[in-house]
Amino acid sequence: MRLHRLDVTAFGPFGGRQTVGFDALSAAGLFLLHGPTGAGKTSVLDAVCYALYGSVPGARQSGQGGALRSDHAAPGTRTEVRLELTVAGRRLEVTRQPPWERPKKRGTGTTLDKAQTWLREYDAAARAWKDLSRSHQEVGEEITQLLGMSREQFCQVVLLPQGDFARFLRADAEARGRLLGRLFDTQRFADVEKRLAERRRTTEARVREGDAALLADAHRMQQAAGDAMELPGTAPGEPGLAEAVLAAAAIARSTARERLAVAHCRLAAAESHRAAARRALDEVRELARLQARFTEARQRAEHLRERAAAHRAARERMERGRSAEAVAPALELRADAEEAHRRAAGAEARARALLPQSFAGAGAAGLAAAARRAAEELGGLASARRAERRLAELVQERAGLDRQERADEDALREADAWLADWDATRTALRARVESAQEAAARAEQLAVQREPARRRLDAARTRDELAAGIEEARHRALASGQRAVVARAHWLDLKEQRLSGIAAELAAHLSDGEPCAVCGATEHPAPARRVAGHVGREAEEEALDAARRADERHTEDERRLGALREALAAATAEAGDAPTARLAAEHDELEREHTRARRDASALHAAHEELRHAEQERERRLADRQQAAVRAASRLARRDTLEREQAGLEAELAEARGTAGSVAARAAQLERDAALFGDAADAVRAAGDAARLLKDADARLADAAYRAGFDTPRAAADALLDDADRRELQRRLDAWQAEEAAVRAVLAEAGTAAAAQQPPADPAAAERTAAEAERRLREAASARDAAARCCAELDRLSARAAQGVRRLAPLREEYDRVARLAALTAGTSADNERRMRLEAYVLAARLEQVAAAASVRLQRMSSGRYTLVHSDDRTGRGRSGLGLHVVDAWTGRERDTSTLSGGETFFASLALALGLADVVTDEAGGVRLDTLFIDEGFGSLDNQTLDEVLDVLDSLRERDRSVGIVSHVADLRRRVHAQLEVVKGRSGSSLRQRGA
Repeated sequence: MRLHRLDVTAFGPFGGRQTVGFDALSAAGLFLLHGPTGAGKTSVLDAVCYALYGSVPGARQSGQGGALRSDHAAPGTRTEVRLELTVAGRRLEVTRQPPWERPKKRGTGTTLDKAQTWLREYDAAARAWKDLSRSHQEVGEEITQLLGMSREQFCQVVLLPQGDFARFLRADAEARGRLLGRLFDTQRFADVEKRLAERRRTTEARVREGDAALLADAHRMQQAAGDAMELPGTAPGEPGLAEAVLAAAAIARSTARERLAVAHCRLAAAESHRAAARRALDEVRELARLQARFTEARQRAEHLRERAAAHRAARERMERGRSAEAVAPALELRADAEEAHRRAAGAEARARALLPQSFAGAGAAGLAAAARRAAEELGGLASARRAERRLAELVQERAGLDRQERADEDALREADAWLADWDATRTALRARVESAQEAAARAEQLAVQREPARRRLDAARTRDELAAGIEEARHRALASGQRAVVARAHWLDLKEQRLSGIAAELAAHLSDGEPCAVCGATEHPAPARRVAGHVGREAEEEALDAARRADERHTEDERRLGALREALAAATAEAGDAPTARLAAEHDELEREHTRARRDASALHAAHEELRHAEQERERRLADRQQAAVRAASRLARRDTLEREQAGLEAELAEARGTAGSVAARAAQLERDAALFGDAADAVRAAGDAARLLKDADARLADAAYRAGFDTPRAAADALLDDADRRELQRRLDAWQAEEAAVRAVLAEAGTAAAAQQPPADPAAAERTAAEAERRLREAASARDAAARCCAELDRLSARAAQGVRRLAPLREEYDRVARLAALTAGTSADNERRMRLEAYVLAARLEQVAAAASVRLQRMSSGRYTLVHSDDRTGRGRSGLGLHVVDAWTGRERDTSTLSGGETFFASLALALGLADVVTDEAGGVRLDTLFIDEGFGSLDNQTLDEVLDVLDSLRERDRSVGIVSHVADLRRRVHAQLEVVKGRSGSSLRQRGA
């Protein structure tokens, strides 16, 4: 992390805008931030912390927005902090504005503006800042992730505030472990601990779950076996549970089988006793049935004797009914004739009531003559009916002429009104046609401009894409060129090394007596020898091939870069320098105008058609007006003809109607008269015929009753039985005879008579005996079934328990293994003597590196007296691994850091912080801390120690690191040349910067 620039406005003691250029201050490696007490030195560091984390260090973070705002600021000036820094290779700019209670723009009073946060990143390719986020949470998470530290850790390692120098030095193991864990990214080791602990808990839960299921099966077996099984006293997860459950199950199964054999024997005895009781019960029930049958037969015979008189009367009634059946046809004939006579007399009375009074005593002949006269008069009204229908048609025709006249008048008025607006309508339609024609012409012109605009837009987009690709291709070509130079330099180095040892390479091929390839001598008294590290021909050729391949890759990268530049030039020539957004806006506007023009031009055909239809409508309305005038003249002549014909018909109908309202009414009256006279004549003749038939039926009935033996027809009618009475009487007679025969048969049975002579049977006692035998059998069967179910359930549960034990065996082994590993990494295992967790073990190694790096500077600061060492001793009952001790070279003893004096504590903690920064920077994947701030503490040092501390801090420039010292010690202004002075004034503090 390196700071570049800090801008503060209305923050803390600074009433206006103040700027700090950290690049100029950091160039010296060591700079001083000084000023009088209360001027605002620490506020500069507060601004850095607030820009990064949104809060200030220590107790000064209370109040936040209101407390951060300067009391010297103008009411309209908003508090703002902007910090520009480089972290993790990215140049960022963070801007924060705390909540601000500003004056209202309208009226009086104030209003509260919410806090604002901006995060931007500098894009080197585009040479511009681009926005990343405006969310407080997202910006905070991004900064925290990049720095790898929380606000408290940042203040402890990078920004050491007043009074906090020795916190890390004197921190306990847990606090020290949390900070080191974030700095060195040891979360993965903590994750391993958590993962092992989770696996231990998971496997333990599964083992306990399996043991619980095993115990549940044991409980079920105990419920099935009763007192034949005792449960083991082992809890789930404890060893020996499976063996105890299986042993108890075996004992319970053996006891259950013995009980099942005893239950079988008892069931056989109960079945034999029940069979004997059932046979005795059947015999007693049969004797009771026969005795009850004999008693019932005696009672039925006595009942027959009591009903004998009624039986004789019913038999005589049946015989009289059979005699009266011979008179039944004559009775039915007389009843029919009497009914017919009654109906005919009623019809005659109703017909005479409808006749005029003058015909009340007329006979059938007189009534028939009156009906003929009414029919003849009705026939003479046929001509008058036709005239009446013609008159109705004439009236309808005249009404139709009147309707047609009114319709023609309405049509003429509508046509006149429409034709009066014809000129305005035609002018408007022609204007629409001309407007649509102009839109069509404009659409054609815009269509010609669309394709060039689209080509320019595509070229601009291609230009932007190629611009981004060229920068990448340029970097790639530059990198490949550097690799080619390095490869060629490596080849030349190898070639030079080979040439240096070429004599030894040639001497390797020399043989005695053979001439030398260089000098031609045949004697070789002192041939050159190869030295260590000699480069052979194969190594040189491989380096040459690598250099050639690197040159080829560089040539290909240069070719691609050239092609991209040519394509960019072509796209730029087509698109020009206009921005893509502006070309896109122009293209979109051209498309919208073309769409509007085409939409307006599409109305041309509709306008032409509407004009043509309007002209056709005008011609139609002119023709309709002319035809209406012709129809009006024709209606006058037709109306005169209809009036003359109507007058003649009305005179003819007045004579035919007479006193009636109309010819139809007169005809209806005559039709009714003819029908009444005819019906009355028929009714009189029918009544006479019915009286003669009734007289004949009376004579036949009296003769039939006499021959059947009855004194009068009335007696015969009373003796006659209907079907229901006859069937009921016959049923009673048949039932008497059947009952009498059945009683005689029962009394004649030998077995029934013999049973009647024996003592009364007692079925209830026999049933109780049989029920008791049945109950004992059920109890024996239930005991046998229960014993069988118990055996089956115990076998099933035992098999399941054995299977569960086999299934849990690998899981128990896994649990034992995981539990040992989890206890070892968690520091709770007996094998872990120092009770160090895995993460603490890793951090202990890092702390050793930190202590070693800090000791290098601490020895210089303390003139070789003190060194820091890591201690993994346990403190009390706690765990070991992250302890720090100081070794005093004067006494040779190791002691706790709390025994150091104030000045010694200051430079010891400073050395530790610097060492921590070195180790973090060197650690792969760690956070590089390029800027450190030290707030106060130098006043506790003497001059010699102060020189040594400053020398150590000045040496940090070798690692491209800068240290800012915040102090009011006057001697430091002479020793440190790069300074940032805080000047205190009545209108607020200001900053003055002075370079080295």
